[in-house]
Amino acid sequence: MRLENNQKKRRTKWWIALGAAVTIFAGASLGALSAYNWSPEEAIEGLFGISLQQSISQNNHEERTIDEDVKEITRAEELTEDSETAYPEEPERTPETMDEPTYVKGVLIANKQYPLPTDYAPGENPEARAAYDDMQEAASEAGFSLVAFSTYRSYDYQTDLYNRYVDEHGQEEADRFSARPGYSEHQTGLGFDIGAEDQEEHWASDSFKDTDEAKWLAENAHQYGFILRYPAGKEHITGYQYESWHFRYLGKDLATKVYNSGLTLEEYLGI
Repeated sequence: MRLENNQKKRRTKWWIALGAAVTIFAGASLGALSAYNWSPEEAIEGLFGISLQQSISQNNHEERTIDEDVKEITRAEELTEDSETAYPEEPERTPETMDEPTYVKGVLIANKQYPLPTDYAPGENPEARAAYDDMQEAASEAGFSLVAFSTYRSYDYQTDLYNRYVDEHGQEEADRFSARPGYSEHQTGLGFDIGAEDQEEHWASDSFKDTDEAKWLAENAHQYGFILRYPAGKEHITGYQYESWHFRYLGKDLATKVYNSGLTLEEYLGI
C-alpha cells in the first residue's frame, strides 16, 4: 500500500512539473507578444531561434528536392529506353548474316572485320582485268614479265583453300596469310596475286619481294590502279603478313592517293 502511495505521489509531481512548464512557455510567449509587439511567428522565432516561414521554406525545399530526384530518375530511364530503341545492338557481321557487301566511301571492302555474303559471286572484275593487261604490257616494255596467277575466287573455292592451309599449318598461322571463306578480297574479283613468269618458286612466297618484278610493281602499280594491299610492318592493321604479290584494284585516282599517303587501305578510309 505504501509503495502504491509513493508511485501516485511521483506521478502527481510529474504532472505538476509539466503543467508548470507549459504555463511558463505560454507566459513567455504572451510576454514576448506584449513586450515587443511580436507576431506569433516572431515569438516562435525568438523562443526557438527559427522562423515559421523558414521552417515552411525548408519543408518545401525538401519536397522539391525529392520531386526533382524522382523526375531525374524518370528522365534517365526514358533516355535509356530511347537509346536502346534508337540504337539496337548491331548483329555480328559474318558471311552468313551479310545480305550485301560493305562499301566505305564508295570502296568495296573485304577484310577481317567486313565479310562478304556467302552468295556474293561477281567473278573477275572486267575493269581490273583491263587495267592489269595494260600494266603487264608496260612491264614487258620495261623488260619485266608479269603473270596474274590468282584473281577471282568463289566462296567455296576459298573454303577448300583455307581448310587445306589450316590442316598444313594450323589455324593461327593460316589466319596470318589466308583469309577465311567470306573474308577474302579475291571474292570481290578485285584482288590479283601477281608473280614473275616462269618463276613459280617465288609465287605467293616471301622470296618474291627480292625479284625485279616485285620491285617494279611496288613502284608502278598505282599508275594502273593497283595498290600493294598488305605492306610490310602493317600486319597489326590489315590482319595479314606482308604479301609482296597481292595487289588490289582501286582505279588510278584512288590508288595513287593511297600510294602517296603511305597508308594501308584501312588507314586511308579510317576503318
